[in-house]
Amino acid sequence: MLIAGAVGLNLEDSVAGSRAQLGDIGLQSEKIQAIRHMADATLPLVINARTDVYLFANGDAERTFENAVRRANAYRKAGADCLFIPGVRDPDTIGRLVNAIDGPLNILAAPGSPTVAELDRLGVRRVSVGSGPMRATLAVTARIARELMNEGTYAGFSDAIPYAEMIRMFTSVP
Repeated sequence: MLIAGAVGLNLEDSVAGSRAQLGDIGLQSEKIQAIRHMADATLPLVINARTDVYLFANGDAERTFENAVRRANAYRKAGADCLFIPGVRDPDTIGRLVNAIDGPLNILAAPGSPTVAELDRLGVRRVSVGSGPMRATLAVTARIARELMNEGTYAGFSDAIPYAEMIRMFTSVP
Protein backbone atom coordinates (compact mmCIF):
# COMPACT_ATOMS: atom_id res chain seq x y z
CA MET A 1 0.00 0.00 0.00
CA LEU A 2 1.24 3.48 -0.93
CA ILE A 3 0.72 6.09 1.78
CA ALA A 4 0.97 9.77 0.85
CA GLY A 5 1.37 11.04 4.39
CA ALA A 6 -0.65 14.23 3.96
CA VAL A 7 -4.22 15.26 4.57
CA GLY A 8 -5.67 18.61 3.63
CA LEU A 9 -8.81 20.45 2.70
CA ASN A 10 -9.94 23.66 1.05
CA LEU A 11 -12.56 25.64 2.91
CA GLU A 12 -14.05 28.47 0.86
CA ASP A 13 -15.94 31.47 2.15
CA SER A 14 -18.54 31.90 -0.59
CA VAL A 15 -22.14 31.15 0.28
CA ALA A 16 -23.31 27.75 -0.98
CA GLY A 17 -25.61 28.15 -3.96
CA SER A 18 -24.57 31.76 -4.50
CA ARG A 19 -22.49 32.85 -7.47
CA ALA A 20 -21.36 36.13 -5.93
CA GLN A 21 -21.86 36.28 -2.18
CA LEU A 22 -19.21 35.94 0.48
CA GLY A 23 -20.07 34.41 3.82
CA ASP A 24 -19.69 36.09 7.16
CA ILE A 25 -16.00 36.40 8.09
CA GLY A 26 -16.72 35.65 11.77
CA LEU A 27 -18.65 32.47 11.00
CA GLN A 28 -15.94 31.34 8.59
CA SER A 29 -13.30 31.94 11.25
CA GLU A 30 -15.33 29.91 13.75
CA LYS A 31 -15.52 27.02 11.26
CA ILE A 32 -11.76 27.13 10.76
CA GLN A 33 -11.16 27.19 14.53
CA ALA A 34 -13.45 24.18 15.03
CA ILE A 35 -11.74 22.21 12.26
CA ARG A 36 -8.29 23.16 13.59
CA HIS A 37 -9.26 22.08 17.12
CA MET A 38 -10.64 18.73 15.89
CA ALA A 39 -7.66 18.10 13.64
CA ASP A 40 -5.10 18.93 16.32
CA ALA A 41 -6.71 16.28 18.52
CA THR A 42 -6.81 13.59 15.84
CA LEU A 43 -4.54 13.97 12.78
CA PRO A 44 -2.16 16.31 11.02
CA LEU A 45 -4.33 18.40 8.69
CA VAL A 46 -3.51 21.26 6.33
CA ILE A 47 -6.34 23.79 6.17
CA ASN A 48 -6.22 25.82 2.97
CA ALA A 49 -8.64 28.68 3.64
CA ARG A 50 -10.03 30.10 0.43
CA THR A 51 -11.55 33.53 -0.02
CA ASP A 52 -13.43 34.26 -3.23
CA VAL A 53 -13.04 38.03 -2.99
CA TYR A 54 -11.30 38.31 -6.38
CA LEU A 55 -13.78 35.96 -8.05
CA PHE A 56 -16.57 38.36 -6.99
CA ALA A 57 -14.60 41.60 -7.48
CA ASN A 58 -16.76 44.63 -8.25
CA GLY A 59 -14.14 46.81 -9.95
CA ASP A 60 -12.81 48.66 -6.91
CA ALA A 61 -9.26 47.23 -6.87
CA GLU A 62 -8.13 48.70 -3.55
CA ARG A 63 -11.28 47.68 -1.70
CA THR A 64 -11.03 44.16 -3.16
CA PHE A 65 -7.39 43.96 -2.05
CA GLU A 66 -8.17 45.14 1.49
CA ASN A 67 -11.08 42.69 1.81
CA ALA A 68 -8.90 39.79 0.62
CA VAL A 69 -6.16 40.67 3.11
CA ARG A 70 -8.63 41.15 5.98
CA ARG A 71 -10.26 37.79 5.30
CA ALA A 72 -7.02 35.88 4.74
CA ASN A 73 -5.46 37.24 7.93
CA ALA A 74 -8.59 36.44 9.95
CA TYR A 75 -8.56 32.89 8.60
CA ARG A 76 -4.85 32.52 9.39
CA LYS A 77 -5.46 33.76 12.94
CA ALA A 78 -8.30 31.22 13.24
CA GLY A 79 -5.92 28.36 12.41
CA ALA A 80 -5.63 28.08 8.62
CA ASP A 81 -2.24 26.88 7.37
CA CYS A 82 -2.43 28.38 3.89
CA LEU A 83 -4.50 31.20 2.36
CA PHE A 84 -5.99 30.54 -1.07
CA ILE A 85 -7.03 33.52 -3.20
CA PRO A 86 -8.29 32.40 -6.61
CA GLY A 87 -9.01 34.93 -9.34
CA VAL A 88 -6.04 37.26 -8.92
CA ARG A 89 -3.52 37.22 -11.79
CA ASP A 90 -1.78 40.61 -11.69
CA PRO A 91 1.84 40.15 -10.51
CA ASP A 92 1.93 43.48 -8.64
CA THR A 93 -1.26 42.63 -6.75
CA ILE A 94 0.00 39.13 -5.97
CA GLY A 95 3.24 40.60 -4.59
CA ARG A 96 1.27 43.02 -2.43
CA LEU A 97 -0.89 40.15 -1.15
CA VAL A 98 2.21 38.11 -0.24
CA ASN A 99 3.52 41.06 1.78
CA ALA A 100 0.22 41.90 3.48
CA ILE A 101 -0.94 38.39 4.41
CA ASP A 102 0.46 36.76 7.57
CA GLY A 103 0.86 33.29 6.10
CA PRO A 104 1.63 31.28 2.96
CA LEU A 105 -0.29 32.42 -0.12
CA ASN A 106 -1.89 29.96 -2.57
CA ILE A 107 -2.78 31.23 -6.08
CA LEU A 108 -4.98 29.57 -8.71
CA ALA A 109 -3.02 29.39 -11.96
CA ALA A 110 -4.89 29.85 -15.22
CA PRO A 111 -4.20 31.30 -18.66
CA GLY A 112 -2.92 34.81 -18.07
CA SER A 113 -1.37 34.00 -14.70
CA PRO A 114 2.32 34.55 -14.04
CA THR A 115 4.52 31.48 -14.53
CA VAL A 116 5.30 29.18 -11.60
CA ALA A 117 8.82 30.66 -11.50
CA GLU A 118 7.42 34.20 -11.35
CA LEU A 119 4.92 33.24 -8.62
CA ASP A 120 7.81 31.71 -6.66
CA ARG A 121 9.81 34.92 -7.09
CA LEU A 122 6.81 36.90 -5.83
CA GLY A 123 6.68 34.71 -2.69
CA VAL A 124 3.68 32.52 -3.50
CA ARG A 125 4.05 29.22 -1.63
CA ARG A 126 1.39 27.05 -3.30
CA VAL A 127 0.11 27.05 -6.87
CA SER A 128 -3.17 25.29 -7.64
CA VAL A 129 -4.55 24.44 -11.07
CA GLY A 130 -8.09 23.62 -9.93
CA SER A 131 -10.33 22.12 -12.58
CA GLY A 132 -8.05 23.30 -15.42
CA PRO A 133 -6.53 19.89 -16.28
CA MET A 134 -9.94 18.19 -16.25
CA ARG A 135 -11.51 20.90 -18.40
CA ALA A 136 -8.58 20.57 -20.85
CA THR A 137 -9.14 16.80 -20.93
CA LEU A 138 -12.83 17.32 -21.65
CA ALA A 139 -11.93 19.70 -24.51
CA VAL A 140 -9.73 16.99 -26.09
CA THR A 141 -12.49 14.42 -25.61
CA ALA A 142 -15.01 16.75 -27.28
CA ARG A 143 -12.65 17.31 -30.26
CA ILE A 144 -12.20 13.55 -30.65
CA ALA A 145 -15.97 13.01 -30.48
CA ARG A 146 -16.59 15.69 -33.13
CA GLU A 147 -13.92 14.16 -35.37
CA LEU A 148 -15.43 10.69 -35.01
CA MET A 149 -18.93 11.96 -35.73
CA ASN A 150 -18.02 14.31 -38.61
CA GLU A 151 -15.06 12.67 -40.36
CA GLY A 152 -15.06 9.15 -38.97
CA THR A 153 -11.30 9.44 -38.42
CA TYR A 154 -8.99 9.01 -35.42
CA ALA A 155 -6.29 11.70 -35.72
CA GLY A 156 -7.33 13.04 -32.31
CA PHE A 157 -5.66 9.99 -30.77
CA SER A 158 -2.23 10.88 -32.25
CA ASP A 159 -0.91 12.43 -29.01
CA ALA A 160 -2.29 9.67 -26.79
CA ILE A 161 0.01 8.17 -24.17
CA PRO A 162 0.87 4.58 -25.16
CA TYR A 163 -1.20 2.01 -23.26
CA ALA A 164 1.83 0.44 -21.53
CA GLU A 165 2.96 3.86 -20.27
CA MET A 166 -0.53 4.59 -18.95
CA ILE A 167 -0.52 1.29 -17.02
CA ARG A 168 2.89 2.18 -15.52
CA MET A 169 1.48 5.55 -14.42
CA PHE A 170 -1.22 3.79 -12.40
CA THR A 171 0.98 1.07 -10.95
CA SER A 172 1.82 1.50 -7.32
CA VAL A 173 5.47 2.16 -6.46
CA PRO A 174 6.77 -0.05 -3.60
